[in-house]
Amino acid sequence: MGACCYRALKCCRISWGAWRPAPSQAGSPIVLLLLAVAAIATAHTGGSTGFAVLTVRENSIRYRVGLYPKTLPAPISDVLLAAQAGDEDARKRLFSLHRERLMIVADGTRCAAGQAQILPADAEPDRVTVVVDFACAGHIHQLALRDDTFDVLGADHHTLVRIDAGGEAHQLALEPTNREGRVAITSQAGASRGDASFFLLGMHHILSGWDHLLFLLALLLRGGTVLALLKIVTAFTVAHSVTLALAIFEVVTLPSRLVESVIALSIAFVAAENLFPRRALSARWAVSFCFGLVHGFGFSSALRELGLPKAGLATSLLAFNLGVEAGQAMVVAAAMPLLLLLFRRARWASLLTRACSLTILVIGLALTVERIFVP
Repeated sequence: MGACCYRALKCCRISWGAWRPAPSQAGSPIVLLLLAVAAIATAHTGGSTGFAVLTVRENSIRYRVGLYPKTLPAPISDVLLAAQAGDEDARKRLFSLHRERLMIVADGTRCAAGQAQILPADAEPDRVTVVVDFACAGHIHQLALRDDTFDVLGADHHTLVRIDAGGEAHQLALEPTNREGRVAITSQAGASRGDASFFLLGMHHILSGWDHLLFLLALLLRGGTVLALLKIVTAFTVAHSVTLALAIFEVVTLPSRLVESVIALSIAFVAAENLFPRRALSARWAVSFCFGLVHGFGFSSALRELGLPKAGLATSLLAFNLGVEAGQAMVVAAAMPLLLLLFRRARWASLLTRACSLTILVIGLALTVERIFVP
Protein backbone atom coordinates (compact mmCIF):
# COMPACT_ATOMS: atom_id res chain seq x y z
CA MET A 1 0.00 0.00 0.00
CA GLY A 2 2.83 2.38 0.79
CA ALA A 3 4.35 1.80 -2.66
CA CYS A 4 1.89 4.13 -4.41
CA CYS A 5 2.55 6.83 -1.84
CA TYR A 6 6.32 6.31 -2.12
CA ARG A 7 6.34 6.62 -5.91
CA ALA A 8 4.24 9.79 -5.84
CA LEU A 9 6.55 11.44 -3.34
CA LYS A 10 9.70 10.21 -5.07
CA CYS A 11 8.63 11.86 -8.29
CA CYS A 12 8.11 15.16 -6.49
CA ARG A 13 11.23 14.72 -4.30
CA ILE A 14 9.72 17.03 -1.74
CA SER A 15 8.97 16.95 1.96
CA TRP A 16 6.44 19.02 3.93
CA GLY A 17 9.19 20.29 6.22
CA ALA A 18 11.28 21.49 3.27
CA TRP A 19 8.52 23.46 1.55
CA ARG A 20 9.07 27.11 0.82
CA PRO A 21 5.64 28.66 0.24
CA ALA A 22 5.38 30.57 -3.00
CA PRO A 23 3.53 33.90 -3.14
CA SER A 24 -0.11 33.19 -3.93
CA GLN A 25 -3.55 33.53 -2.48
CA ALA A 26 -3.81 31.09 0.41
CA GLY A 27 -7.44 31.67 1.20
CA SER A 28 -8.89 29.62 -1.66
CA PRO A 29 -7.06 26.32 -1.00
CA ILE A 30 -7.70 26.63 2.73
CA VAL A 31 -11.42 27.13 2.18
CA LEU A 32 -11.58 24.34 -0.38
CA LEU A 33 -9.86 21.79 1.83
CA LEU A 34 -11.92 22.76 4.87
CA LEU A 35 -15.10 22.41 2.83
CA ALA A 36 -13.91 19.00 1.59
CA VAL A 37 -13.27 17.81 5.13
CA ALA A 38 -16.66 19.06 6.29
CA ALA A 39 -18.34 17.42 3.31
CA ILE A 40 -16.71 14.08 4.11
CA ALA A 41 -17.94 14.32 7.69
CA THR A 42 -21.52 15.15 6.79
CA ALA A 43 -22.10 13.30 3.53
CA HIS A 44 -21.32 9.74 4.48
CA THR A 45 -22.31 7.67 7.47
CA GLY A 46 -20.43 4.55 6.49
CA GLY A 47 -23.32 2.67 4.90
CA SER A 48 -25.30 -0.23 6.34
CA THR A 49 -24.81 -3.98 6.43
CA GLY A 50 -27.26 -6.87 6.35
CA PHE A 51 -26.29 -10.39 7.43
CA ALA A 52 -28.01 -13.18 5.51
CA VAL A 53 -27.92 -16.96 5.87
CA LEU A 54 -29.29 -19.36 3.26
CA THR A 55 -29.94 -22.86 4.60
CA VAL A 56 -30.16 -25.32 1.71
CA ARG A 57 -32.14 -28.53 2.06
CA GLU A 58 -32.89 -31.11 -0.63
CA ASN A 59 -35.44 -29.06 -2.56
CA SER A 60 -35.99 -25.99 -0.42
CA ILE A 61 -34.09 -22.99 0.91
CA ARG A 62 -34.65 -20.90 4.00
CA TYR A 63 -33.43 -17.32 3.65
CA ARG A 64 -32.80 -15.41 6.87
CA VAL A 65 -31.54 -11.83 6.94
CA GLY A 66 -30.80 -9.51 9.85
CA LEU A 67 -31.29 -5.78 9.24
CA TYR A 68 -30.58 -2.78 11.45
CA PRO A 69 -33.30 -0.10 11.08
CA LYS A 70 -31.19 2.69 12.62
CA THR A 71 -28.66 2.44 9.79
CA LEU A 72 -31.20 2.39 6.93
CA PRO A 73 -33.12 5.16 5.11
CA ALA A 74 -36.16 6.45 7.00
CA PRO A 75 -38.91 4.89 4.81
CA ILE A 76 -37.70 1.29 5.10
CA SER A 77 -36.52 1.86 8.67
CA ASP A 78 -40.06 2.86 9.68
CA VAL A 79 -41.47 -0.22 7.97
CA LEU A 80 -39.02 -2.51 9.76
CA LEU A 81 -39.76 -1.04 13.18
CA ALA A 82 -43.52 -1.16 12.60
CA ALA A 83 -43.32 -4.74 11.36
CA GLN A 84 -41.34 -5.82 14.40
CA ALA A 85 -43.94 -4.12 16.60
CA GLY A 86 -46.67 -6.23 14.99
CA ASP A 87 -48.16 -3.89 12.38
CA GLU A 88 -49.77 -6.22 9.83
CA ASP A 89 -49.56 -3.81 6.86
CA ALA A 90 -45.88 -3.20 7.52
CA ARG A 91 -45.26 -6.93 7.70
CA LYS A 92 -46.98 -7.48 4.36
CA ARG A 93 -44.86 -4.73 2.76
CA LEU A 94 -41.67 -6.19 4.22
CA PHE A 95 -42.52 -9.74 3.10
CA SER A 96 -43.43 -8.52 -0.39
CA LEU A 97 -40.09 -6.71 -0.64
CA HIS A 98 -38.15 -9.93 -0.06
CA ARG A 99 -40.43 -12.22 -2.05
CA GLU A 100 -40.39 -9.98 -5.11
CA ARG A 101 -36.84 -8.60 -5.06
CA LEU A 102 -34.98 -11.75 -4.06
CA MET A 103 -34.48 -14.22 -6.88
CA ILE A 104 -33.10 -17.67 -6.06
CA VAL A 105 -32.49 -20.00 -9.01
CA ALA A 106 -31.67 -23.69 -8.52
CA ASP A 107 -30.32 -25.57 -11.56
CA GLY A 108 -31.81 -23.02 -13.95
CA THR A 109 -35.30 -22.93 -12.39
CA ARG A 110 -36.46 -20.11 -10.16
CA CYS A 111 -37.49 -21.17 -6.66
CA ALA A 112 -40.91 -20.03 -5.50
CA ALA A 113 -41.08 -17.71 -2.49
CA GLY A 114 -43.48 -18.97 0.16
CA GLN A 115 -44.08 -18.44 3.85
CA ALA A 116 -42.40 -15.47 5.53
CA GLN A 117 -42.02 -14.43 9.16
CA ILE A 118 -40.23 -12.03 11.49
CA LEU A 119 -38.32 -13.69 14.27
CA PRO A 120 -38.76 -12.44 17.84
CA ALA A 121 -36.19 -9.90 19.00
CA ASP A 122 -33.11 -11.73 20.28
CA ALA A 123 -30.08 -10.53 22.22
CA GLU A 124 -29.78 -7.65 19.73
CA PRO A 125 -32.99 -5.63 20.00
CA ASP A 126 -31.76 -3.22 17.31
CA ARG A 127 -31.89 -6.00 14.71
CA VAL A 128 -34.95 -7.11 12.75
CA THR A 129 -34.69 -10.65 11.35
CA VAL A 130 -36.79 -11.61 8.33
CA VAL A 131 -37.20 -15.24 7.23
CA VAL A 132 -38.53 -16.35 3.84
CA ASP A 133 -38.87 -19.98 2.69
CA PHE A 134 -38.29 -20.87 -0.97
CA ALA A 135 -39.46 -24.07 -2.67
CA CYS A 136 -37.30 -25.37 -5.53
CA ALA A 137 -38.07 -27.85 -8.31
CA GLY A 138 -35.72 -30.61 -7.15
CA HIS A 139 -32.44 -31.47 -5.51
CA ILE A 140 -30.15 -28.44 -5.66
CA HIS A 141 -26.74 -28.64 -7.37
CA GLN A 142 -26.22 -25.16 -8.85
CA LEU A 143 -27.49 -22.14 -6.94
CA ALA A 144 -27.76 -18.54 -8.13
CA LEU A 145 -28.87 -15.61 -5.98
CA ARG A 146 -29.85 -12.12 -7.11
CA ASP A 147 -30.66 -9.45 -4.53
CA ASP A 148 -32.54 -6.35 -5.70
CA THR A 149 -33.58 -5.21 -2.21
CA PHE A 150 -30.78 -2.63 -2.51
CA ASP A 151 -33.21 -0.46 -4.47
CA VAL A 152 -35.10 -0.01 -1.20
CA LEU A 153 -32.38 -0.54 1.42
CA GLY A 154 -30.18 2.16 -0.10
CA ALA A 155 -27.17 2.68 -2.35
CA ASP A 156 -24.80 2.37 0.65
CA HIS A 157 -26.16 -0.99 1.79
CA HIS A 158 -24.35 -4.28 1.34
CA THR A 159 -25.21 -7.80 2.42
CA LEU A 160 -22.85 -10.48 3.70
CA VAL A 161 -24.19 -13.91 2.79
CA ARG A 162 -23.42 -17.34 4.19
CA ILE A 163 -24.84 -20.36 2.37
CA ASP A 164 -25.10 -23.55 4.45
CA ALA A 165 -25.59 -26.75 2.46
CA GLY A 166 -24.99 -29.82 4.58
CA GLY A 167 -21.28 -29.93 5.33
CA GLU A 168 -20.51 -27.12 2.89
CA ALA A 169 -20.09 -23.44 3.58
CA HIS A 170 -20.22 -20.77 0.87
CA GLN A 171 -19.62 -17.07 1.39
CA LEU A 172 -20.64 -14.09 -0.71
CA ALA A 173 -20.68 -10.33 -0.37
CA LEU A 174 -23.38 -8.49 -2.33
CA GLU A 175 -23.85 -4.75 -2.90
CA PRO A 176 -25.77 -2.48 -5.31
CA THR A 177 -23.09 -2.81 -8.01
CA ASN A 178 -22.59 -6.55 -7.43
CA ARG A 179 -26.02 -8.07 -6.85
CA GLU A 180 -25.53 -11.63 -8.04
CA GLY A 181 -23.69 -14.65 -6.69
CA ARG A 182 -23.40 -18.25 -7.87
CA VAL A 183 -22.24 -21.36 -6.04
CA ALA A 184 -22.02 -25.06 -6.78
CA ILE A 185 -23.51 -27.42 -4.20
CA THR A 186 -21.61 -30.73 -4.17
CA SER A 187 -21.91 -33.86 -2.08
CA GLN A 188 -18.45 -33.54 -0.57
CA ALA A 189 -17.83 -31.56 2.57
CA GLY A 190 -15.72 -28.49 2.08
CA ALA A 191 -15.94 -24.76 1.62
CA SER A 192 -16.09 -22.45 -1.34
CA ARG A 193 -15.90 -18.69 -1.17
CA GLY A 194 -16.67 -15.64 -3.21
CA ASP A 195 -13.23 -14.17 -2.55
CA ALA A 196 -13.57 -11.58 -5.31
CA SER A 197 -16.73 -10.25 -3.69
CA PHE A 198 -14.98 -10.03 -0.32
CA PHE A 199 -12.16 -8.06 -1.96
CA LEU A 200 -14.74 -5.59 -3.29
CA LEU A 201 -16.39 -5.50 0.12
CA GLY A 202 -13.06 -4.56 1.72
CA MET A 203 -12.64 -1.69 -0.75
CA HIS A 204 -16.17 -0.51 -0.07
CA HIS A 205 -15.61 -0.70 3.67
CA ILE A 206 -12.57 1.59 3.70
CA LEU A 207 -13.91 3.99 1.06
CA SER A 208 -17.22 4.38 2.90
CA GLY A 209 -15.62 4.50 6.35
CA TRP A 210 -15.01 8.23 6.50
CA ASP A 211 -13.81 8.07 10.11
CA HIS A 212 -10.91 5.84 9.01
CA LEU A 213 -10.20 8.21 6.12
CA LEU A 214 -10.19 11.26 8.41
CA PHE A 215 -7.64 9.51 10.62
CA LEU A 216 -5.44 8.81 7.61
CA LEU A 217 -5.77 12.41 6.36
CA ALA A 218 -4.81 13.75 9.79
CA LEU A 219 -1.69 11.57 9.72
CA LEU A 220 -0.69 12.83 6.29
CA LEU A 221 -1.24 16.52 7.02
CA ARG A 222 1.92 16.88 9.09
CA GLY A 223 3.97 15.51 6.23
CA GLY A 224 7.63 14.59 6.71
CA THR A 225 10.21 12.74 4.67
CA VAL A 226 9.34 9.94 2.27
CA LEU A 227 10.65 7.36 4.73
CA ALA A 228 8.66 8.83 7.64
CA LEU A 229 5.41 8.78 5.64
CA LEU A 230 6.08 5.24 4.46
CA LYS A 231 6.59 4.13 8.06
CA ILE A 232 3.31 5.76 9.12
CA VAL A 233 1.22 4.11 6.41
CA THR A 234 2.93 0.73 6.79
CA ALA A 235 2.50 0.74 10.58
CA PHE A 236 -1.21 1.40 10.22
CA THR A 237 -1.54 -1.39 7.66
CA VAL A 238 0.31 -3.97 9.76
CA ALA A 239 -1.53 -3.05 12.96
CA HIS A 240 -5.08 -3.24 11.66
CA SER A 241 -4.30 -6.44 9.74
CA VAL A 242 -3.20 -8.11 12.99
CA THR A 243 -6.23 -7.11 15.06
CA LEU A 244 -8.61 -7.81 12.18
CA ALA A 245 -7.41 -11.41 12.17
CA LEU A 246 -7.47 -11.68 15.98
CA ALA A 247 -11.04 -10.39 16.14
CA ILE A 248 -12.34 -12.52 13.27
CA PHE A 249 -10.87 -15.69 14.77
CA GLU A 250 -12.28 -14.60 18.16
CA VAL A 251 -8.88 -14.61 19.85
CA VAL A 252 -9.57 -11.07 21.11
CA THR A 253 -12.88 -9.24 20.94
CA LEU A 254 -13.84 -5.82 22.28
CA PRO A 255 -17.22 -4.12 22.73
CA SER A 256 -18.16 -2.25 19.56
CA ARG A 257 -19.05 0.93 21.45
CA LEU A 258 -15.57 1.01 23.00
CA VAL A 259 -13.88 0.38 19.65
CA GLU A 260 -15.88 3.03 17.79
CA SER A 261 -15.30 5.58 20.58
CA VAL A 262 -11.51 5.03 20.55
CA ILE A 263 -11.48 5.29 16.74
CA ALA A 264 -13.13 8.71 17.05
CA LEU A 265 -10.68 9.65 19.80
CA SER A 266 -7.74 8.62 17.59
CA ILE A 267 -8.91 11.13 14.96
CA ALA A 268 -8.98 13.90 17.56
CA PHE A 269 -5.61 12.89 19.04
CA VAL A 270 -3.70 12.92 15.74
CA ALA A 271 -5.35 16.20 14.69
CA ALA A 272 -4.36 17.76 18.03
CA GLU A 273 -0.76 16.60 17.49
CA ASN A 274 -0.72 18.52 14.22
CA LEU A 275 -1.28 21.76 16.14
CA PHE A 276 2.16 21.43 17.78
CA PRO A 277 4.62 21.71 14.85
CA ARG A 278 7.77 21.59 16.97
CA ARG A 279 7.07 18.06 18.14
CA ALA A 280 9.25 15.49 16.36
CA LEU A 281 7.65 13.19 13.82
CA SER A 282 10.13 10.36 14.26
CA ALA A 283 7.82 8.36 16.55
CA ARG A 284 4.60 9.04 14.66
CA TRP A 285 4.68 5.59 13.11
CA ALA A 286 4.21 4.24 16.67
CA VAL A 287 1.10 6.39 17.12
CA SER A 288 -0.19 5.12 13.78
CA PHE A 289 0.50 1.53 14.84
CA CYS A 290 -1.24 1.84 18.23
CA PHE A 291 -4.39 3.36 16.83
CA GLY A 292 -4.23 1.03 13.82
CA LEU A 293 -4.73 -1.84 16.25
CA VAL A 294 -8.04 -0.29 17.32
CA HIS A 295 -9.12 0.46 13.74
CA GLY A 296 -8.62 -3.23 12.94
CA PHE A 297 -11.29 -4.16 15.49
CA GLY A 298 -13.58 -1.69 13.73
CA PHE A 299 -12.96 -3.37 10.37
CA SER A 300 -13.71 -6.78 11.87
CA SER A 301 -17.31 -5.96 12.78
CA ALA A 302 -18.30 -6.17 9.12
CA LEU A 303 -17.31 -9.85 9.01
CA ARG A 304 -17.63 -11.20 12.55
CA GLU A 305 -21.40 -10.90 12.81
CA LEU A 306 -21.88 -13.19 9.82
CA GLY A 307 -20.45 -16.14 11.73
CA LEU A 308 -18.37 -17.38 8.82
CA PRO A 309 -17.19 -20.98 9.20
CA LYS A 310 -13.53 -21.45 10.07
CA ALA A 311 -12.93 -23.61 6.99
CA GLY A 312 -13.41 -20.71 4.61
CA LEU A 313 -12.54 -17.84 6.87
CA ALA A 314 -8.82 -17.44 6.20
CA THR A 315 -9.06 -16.71 2.48
CA SER A 316 -12.18 -14.56 2.86
CA LEU A 317 -10.35 -12.58 5.52
CA LEU A 318 -7.31 -12.22 3.27
CA ALA A 319 -9.44 -11.06 0.34
CA PHE A 320 -11.29 -8.56 2.56
CA ASN A 321 -8.02 -7.20 3.98
CA LEU A 322 -6.47 -6.87 0.53
CA GLY A 323 -9.55 -4.93 -0.52
CA VAL A 324 -9.11 -2.61 2.45
CA GLU A 325 -5.47 -2.05 1.50
CA ALA A 326 -6.31 -1.43 -2.14
CA GLY A 327 -8.95 1.13 -1.19
CA GLN A 328 -6.58 2.84 1.23
CA ALA A 329 -3.82 2.94 -1.40
CA MET A 330 -6.23 4.62 -3.80
CA VAL A 331 -7.04 7.28 -1.19
CA VAL A 332 -3.37 7.94 -0.38
CA ALA A 333 -2.41 8.09 -4.06
CA ALA A 334 -5.22 10.58 -4.72
CA ALA A 335 -4.62 12.69 -1.63
CA MET A 336 -0.86 13.10 -1.87
CA PRO A 337 -0.72 15.08 -5.16
CA LEU A 338 -3.61 17.26 -3.95
CA LEU A 339 -1.89 18.01 -0.66
CA LEU A 340 1.39 18.71 -2.44
CA LEU A 341 -0.36 21.10 -4.81
CA LEU A 342 -2.22 22.94 -2.07
CA PHE A 343 0.79 23.33 0.17
CA ARG A 344 3.11 24.44 -2.60
CA ARG A 345 0.73 27.19 -3.67
CA ALA A 346 -0.34 28.28 -0.22
CA ARG A 347 1.24 31.40 1.23
CA TRP A 348 1.03 30.04 4.73
CA ALA A 349 1.47 26.28 4.67
CA SER A 350 1.49 26.06 8.47
CA LEU A 351 -1.81 27.95 8.63
CA LEU A 352 -3.36 25.49 6.20
CA THR A 353 -2.17 22.55 8.31
CA ARG A 354 -3.51 24.12 11.49
CA ALA A 355 -6.87 25.06 9.96
CA CYS A 356 -7.47 21.58 8.54
CA SER A 357 -6.24 19.90 11.72
CA LEU A 358 -8.49 22.07 13.89
CA THR A 359 -11.49 21.12 11.74
CA ILE A 360 -10.65 17.42 12.02
CA LEU A 361 -10.10 17.82 15.77
CA VAL A 362 -13.59 19.25 16.24
CA ILE A 363 -15.11 16.44 14.17
CA GLY A 364 -13.16 13.82 16.14
CA LEU A 365 -14.23 15.23 19.51
CA ALA A 366 -17.86 15.44 18.38
CA LEU A 367 -17.74 11.82 17.21
CA THR A 368 -16.15 10.73 20.49
CA VAL A 369 -18.87 12.35 22.57
CA GLU A 370 -21.62 10.95 20.33
CA ARG A 371 -20.26 7.40 20.39
CA ILE A 372 -19.74 7.39 24.15
CA PHE A 373 -23.00 8.96 25.28
CA VAL A 374 -25.58 8.52 22.47
CA PRO A 375 -27.27 5.09 22.56
